[in-house]
Amino acid sequence: LPFSRPARPEPAENSAMDAPDHILIVDDDAEIRSLLSQYLVKNGLRVTAVAEGRAMWQALEAGRIDLIVLDLMLPGDDGLTLCRNLRAKSFDIPVIMLTARGAETDRIVGLEMGADDYLGKPFSARELLARIKAILRRARSLPENLQPDTARRIRFGDWSLDTAQRQLISAASVVTPLSGAEYRLLRIFLSHPNRVLTRDQLVDLTQGKDADPLDRSIDVQVSRLRHRLGDDPREPRLIKTVRGDGYVLAVDVTAEP
Repeated sequence: LPFSRPARPEPAENSAMDAPDHILIVDDDAEIRSLLSQYLVKNGLRVTAVAEGRAMWQALEAGRIDLIVLDLMLPGDDGLTLCRNLRAKSFDIPVIMLTARGAETDRIVGLEMGADDYLGKPFSARELLARIKAILRRARSLPENLQPDTARRIRFGDWSLDTAQRQLISAASVVTPLSGAEYRLLRIFLSHPNRVLTRDQLVDLTQGKDADPLDRSIDVQVSRLRHRLGDDPREPRLIKTVRGDGYVLAVDVTAEP
């Protein structure tokens, strides 16, 4: 099996008064869907499990989904295509991509397509549950040391960020939706303009205590954010690379109430 179940479920985080978080599993392996569903339900989550992309879209239309566990290899549209289409349709639902162990290229491309995290097969159900809980916590709160948004719109360079809709707006009024990970990363830069942030600081601010100190995915996320901003990675005007240190948002920031 591509994962193993612990003997006992983890303590559930939801109180009896809260609706359980709704997890959508998209995997064409029926046994994986069944075993994962049982384990996550025992840990206080609500689960819908489907085998392919068409059923995924139907589940999204049917009601609220809080997080998607998306296998890379699927019949029809694969996980990368589905993730890209999710972001194109302005869905900011967190996505954990399941990839083959050692397939670094697939993981990097998955992050570039808008996935929030990835997990290589084989994996343990306990680890998947920990990733789910960590991402849901991050999705519902700003990173540590950031103040809640007090401005509806934040202007920087030729762009503005609508903090309510979590959308980028260009000088030509073109609207670009952001994934949850992209929004959190941009908010960090906007909260620390003209200040060099190391990779470790960015990982800590975006992922907190659950971060892997050796994880280099922050570089992929910065690259994706630059792409959203039309920032040339060879000569960036907005998010500049400080060799040996990290990155800096090299423009002034103005907040509007």
